[in-house]
Amino acid sequence: MSRPFHLAIPAGDLDVATSFYQNILGCKLGNKEEGKWVDVDFWGNELTLHKTHTKLPKERHAVDMGSVSIPHFGAHLDKEVFEKIKTNLKTNNIKYFDEPYVRFKGREEEQETFFLEDPHGNVLELKTFSK
Repeated sequence: MSRPFHLAIPAGDLDVATSFYQNILGCKLGNKEEGKWVDVDFWGNELTLHKTHTKLPKERHAVDMGSVSIPHFGAHLDKEVFEKIKTNLKTNNIKYFDEPYVRFKGREEEQETFFLEDPHGNVLELKTFSK
């Protein structure tokens, strides 16, 4: 049985971060300690955004589809949610970290995926399965 996970990340300015997660990604906000942290319902998981100046380091690692930024985190989304986020990114002139592309074409695990950065530079991978 799968259970939701909890992940706490540095988020910089909480107002900017919560606006991105709520208005661009469509996530709901939860508990918070004013000025310190806020929980985000990250599609059934608890993502806690902490006010901080610290940023996570980034590097690229080679994988089957090229190279990906490490660290990153994300979610498997329904196609409608995935497309809505792509529309929100375009409408708000937010650039992809890595453009959308299809992995495992023609296989059972075929998926469309893209990477983006939140306002504090955390890298997210969002994907949707074709089948």
